[in-house]
Amino acid sequence: MESSLKDLADKDFLVTALRFSTACGMSSRLRLDLVLNDFVACAVATRKITILSDGTPWRPLINVKDMARAIEWGIDRPADNGGYFLAVNVGSDQWNYQVKELAEAVVKVIPDVQISINKDAPPDKRSYRVDFSKFRNLAPDHQPQIDLLTSVKELKLGLESFGFKDSNFRESNLIRLRALKALQDKGLITKNLRLQ
Repeated sequence: MESSLKDLADKDFLVTALRFSTACGMSSRLRLDLVLNDFVACAVATRKITILSDGTPWRPLINVKDMARAIEWGIDRPADNGGYFLAVNVGSDQWNYQVKELAEAVVKVIPDVQISINKDAPPDKRSYRVDFSKFRNLAPDHQPQIDLLTSVKELKLGLESFGFKDSNFRESNLIRLRALKALQDKGLITKNLRLQ
């Protein structure tokens, strides 16, 4: 996709490809299939967080509000700030966390939550840390501002505000793949995720 867009970029058509970290945080279209959101939902609904890996894989995160801040920058940036085509990792070096650290952050905000780690799990191939120096240099006024504990608090308050207690939420439409399947079942989108 990026390579196709790169071919279109010129002085009349500026392209900015934002490569976001894993999203987290409360929103009106809440997704609970994102690692931090899942952990907070588990803590609120069941007082237990189950980590399916050994807890050591790395994940870069970004709050949805900070994603919006980056989108604003991407729309408004001039060509002399990155060129006619720019692909950039969006996030913060301080937001590269191990999965077990995310669970521990949830427990700091929601006490009396048990963390279960699968110490016998095979290595998680999705472990990755990301360098955000390019984004930091190009967009100093649009850097992420929402910290991890604030994100956890906002998620907790948001879930509690609508009485969230669904311990079986992974079977709900708050999981993206289930929401897409429901749209397909209603004939609203095709198997290729295009409008009917």
